[in-house]
Order: sequence, then structure tokens, then C-alpha cells
Amino acid sequence: MAVKKELADYITTIPDFPEKGIMFRDVTTIIEDPTGFQMAVDGLIAQLKGLDFDYIVGTESRGFIFGAPVAYAMHKGFILARKKGKLPRATVSEDYKLEYGFATLEMHKDSLKPGDRVVLIDDLIATGGTTAAVIRLVEKIGGKVVKIGFVMELAGLKGRDKLRGYDVYSLISYPGK
Repeated sequence: MAVKKELADYITTIPDFPEKGIMFRDVTTIIEDPTGFQMAVDGLIAQLKGLDFDYIVGTESRGFIFGAPVAYAMHKGFILARKKGKLPRATVSEDYKLEYGFATLEMHKDSLKPGDRVVLIDDLIATGGTTAAVIRLVEKIGGKVVKIGFVMELAGLKGRDKLRGYDVYSLISYPGK
């Protein structure tokens, strides 16, 4: 008799990467497997059933991979949050802190209208800094973030603390870093 796999079974864990003591959770093995990828996308969609929203915003780059099929399946527009300098029209930008330095994300200024209701989707929540920057971008343009979804969460890094006041879900949660 075959045992049904859970979504977490499609994650490959690499011990001591990128440094000793870290258990690296590789989400690319979900994407590489058609069943795992379908489970992830279906799981993200299931969390949005009955929710009133207009757009999905995906963060470069794996947020594109997971967010675009959700937007397609739910017949919603898909908006890109990209690294600085990658978008061709007028943009708004937001700087955020990385472990070693800073980075900048951008969205097109005209991608949302005031009051548009937005769901953010990304592959991973770790420290929450990238997602907090995307929230600020959406709100600068006048959008309202109504839900935030992740395939995977590294709960030990307490990223949800930066997202207080927002409806956040993850399909898989790991207690450590």
C-alpha cells in the first residue's frame, strides 16, 4: 500500500548549509516535482477560498513561481515586486535590510489603484524583512494587503513579528532557522 506524501516530504534538507549548524530547507525540490508543485499551488489557493481580493503580488523570484499559477487559477491579476532597475515604467521603491547590507524592491506606480485588495505570495518567510518591504510598496501605491501566504516558514527567525496586524499563513513551518 502506498503512503500518501505530505508537502513537507518534497522539501530537501541540506545540513550545515550555508554554514555549520544551519538546516537549509530547499524549496526547489517542490518545484521540480509535478506532484509537489501542484500540492503547493493548490495549498496556497485553498487558503484564499472565499477571500475578496483583486491582485496577487509575487516577490522576485520564487514568489513569481508560486504566485503566478495561483493568480491564473483564481482569475486574478499578478503584480511583480522586483529588484531595483528591472521594471520598465515609473516605479515606487522600498529599501530593506539584509543580513549584510541593504537591497531595494520596486513595483510599477500604476500597478494598483487606491483601495485595491492584495494578497502577497512568496516561497519563504524567514526574518520577514522582504515581505515587510513589499507591504510598504503596496501601501505607498494605495493598495491594501488582505492576506500573505508562504509555502514555507522558518519560525525560529520570527519573521511574523515584522508582519503583525496582517493575516499570514504558511503551508509548512519549521521551528528552527
